[in-house]
Amino acid sequence: MAIDCISSESKDHHHHLHLSSSNKTLVFDPSVIKDDIPDQFVWPRDERPRPDSDSPHLLVPLVDLQGFLSGDPVASLKASRIVADACRNHGFFLVSNHGVDGRLISDAHHCMDMFFGLPLGEKQKAQRKLGESHGYTSSFTGRFHSKLPWKETLSFRYSAEEASLKAVEEYLVNAMGDQFQESGRIYQEYCDAMSSLSLSIMELLGMSLGISRNCFRDFFEGNDSIMRLNYYPPCQKPDLTLGTGPHCDPTSLTILHQDQVGGLEVLIDDKWHSVPPQVNTFVVNIGDTFMALSDGIYKSCLHRAVVNSKHARKSLAFFLCPSKEKVVRPPKELMEMKKGMAREYPDFTWTMLLEFTQKHYRADTNTLQAFSSWLQQSNTSSYLSGV
Repeated sequence: MAIDCISSESKDHHHHLHLSSSNKTLVFDPSVIKDDIPDQFVWPRDERPRPDSDSPHLLVPLVDLQGFLSGDPVASLKASRIVADACRNHGFFLVSNHGVDGRLISDAHHCMDMFFGLPLGEKQKAQRKLGESHGYTSSFTGRFHSKLPWKETLSFRYSAEEASLKAVEEYLVNAMGDQFQESGRIYQEYCDAMSSLSLSIMELLGMSLGISRNCFRDFFEGNDSIMRLNYYPPCQKPDLTLGTGPHCDPTSLTILHQDQVGGLEVLIDDKWHSVPPQVNTFVVNIGDTFMALSDGIYKSCLHRAVVNSKHARKSLAFFLCPSKEKVVRPPKELMEMKKGMAREYPDFTWTMLLEFTQKHYRADTNTLQAFSSWLQQSNTSSYLSGV
């Protein structure tokens, strides 16, 4: 997930592609593209997917959360060991028996179908504005005029501290009208469930690193996160483009629910592996911010999404982020275990990293390293001393 705050410009529905030289904004409506895909969506040959040789499946570790959530110490220890092994290697694992109501997940997918099925002009009521990380966008444009992703998204902010104020519900109603009241209620409830699940996973991550299980849970208690609905339309030339380009998530933790179409791929040992959908499971992966919190012990991993010519693919992604004022630094008890070894990354806040990916750097496999160098060169982190 590259968190970009890039917007496209409103345009008549009959024009599927418009590139303005004055402000370099692009409008993308895949429903009316009939033949060749526009050049802006054609990726370099060495970065394209290879449909002629299907990606091997990644054996993603499955963590059964039932015992952990019920307080079984033996099951909890087993789960933490599975998580530790996954996060040291590639940062991806699956969770089952997670306690999230299956009907809520189904309702969230249904609401996604309803939104992305609207005419372009209706969806653009929620158009993302420059400088913001929420709203509707059909491809990230503005700064980027090539290697565009073949997708549409709707993103909105979720604050655990403001959950009781129904901020998600109010955002959707304000953006789309009263007919989205029910969708807003469902996504408010879904985000609450994702926040709760995230905090449980943070307990598990603390245990897996050998520190107190409440350490990371407390850090993310008042999380200020991002919810994103992804829609990847069918593409007549899926071998030329990507739904989402290769990147590591700059956020802390991603909880993804895929539909049954598939398309998520993870790079392991320089080879792309697919992560097939499994019913009633979430895909969880570590992001750059948590990699910094673990002082590089746990890895964020390069991943992408491919598209196909027959079926639309949809996914629900919850990106856990710390509250804005939290300083990202490894816990003292973790650093004590490293016995005086130098820190891998400087102190920062999530706001600083988000701004870096919006204004300076397109998120990829080297985001955290590039951000750390930028911080050190610009002395941006100096004000954090003593916090």
